[in-house]
Amino acid sequence: MEVITGIENVHRSFKSPVLTIGNFDGVHRGHQALFRKLKEWAAKFNGESLIMTFDPQPLEILMPGKAPFCITAHGRKLELISTFGIDVAIVIPFSKKFAQISARDFVVRILVEIIGIKAIVVGYDYRFGRGREGNIDFLRKMGEQYGFEVDTISGFRMDDTVVSSTTIRQLIRKGDLRSASRMLGRRYEITGLVVTGRKRGARLLGFPTANIPVSRQSSPKTGVYAVEAEVDGKSFGGAANLGYNPTFGDTELTLEVHLFDFNETIYGKPLTVRFVDRLRDEKRFGSIEELSAQIRMDIEKAKEILAAGVSASM
Repeated sequence: MEVITGIENVHRSFKSPVLTIGNFDGVHRGHQALFRKLKEWAAKFNGESLIMTFDPQPLEILMPGKAPFCITAHGRKLELISTFGIDVAIVIPFSKKFAQISARDFVVRILVEIIGIKAIVVGYDYRFGRGREGNIDFLRKMGEQYGFEVDTISGFRMDDTVVSSTTIRQLIRKGDLRSASRMLGRRYEITGLVVTGRKRGARLLGFPTANIPVSRQSSPKTGVYAVEAEVDGKSFGGAANLGYNPTFGDTELTLEVHLFDFNETIYGKPLTVRFVDRLRDEKRFGSIEELSAQIRMDIEKAKEILAAGVSASM
């Protein structure tokens, strides 16, 4: 997938381009349905499929401090989108200046004059332009005037619930990783560089851990989880603690992962942790021995869950 950052860096003509626009946070099953529709339209025109997305997400600029945590980091989001066969991603570095573009100017100056769209496919509730003044009816009128098609897709439902980034964030925060994974179509994951921890895992507890900082991604409810982890292109089962280590009185949120059958040094390397199922709440123990015994039970439970092959498509 070709990635173009900034509309001013579009320096070529696209072949009968068909476009969709959105944040696509999580690249969930609803987004995937939209991408399939986009590809159908591109095939109809024998053209290229394009997505337009934003970095940072608009609410981080328009409502600083109130924007929701992202489900998927920007780079990972583009990687996931590329797997659906999209030809081109145009990334808009969102700013207050960009937010002031009127709906008409956005269509005429960007979609028509720069991109040259033949069709646009968006969600049924799509709004755009300064103050969200543009809607589907306006887009259709502009399509009639400038010669492009407009198609919409209704909300994708699972168990009578519309799949949305907001719903998935709520499930993640509740610790319902199975339901979140079903809506995503894959495990929910956090990726970060392994940092030096407090060196208590192997020395005090007998279970070495890899520690990664929790970024601006949505964090699951604190607790202990069965996980799958990937480092250096290899996958390992594991048990992870996301929390504040109350037994030791820590105050900083950390993600500590014990990888099964693993004894390598991986400081500074990227580690991807995919959450499979929640085992228990985090709690304070009366002694290190009690904590160590509980961790041993957590590991056995995590191994049972991973061996059962709990599927993200459940």
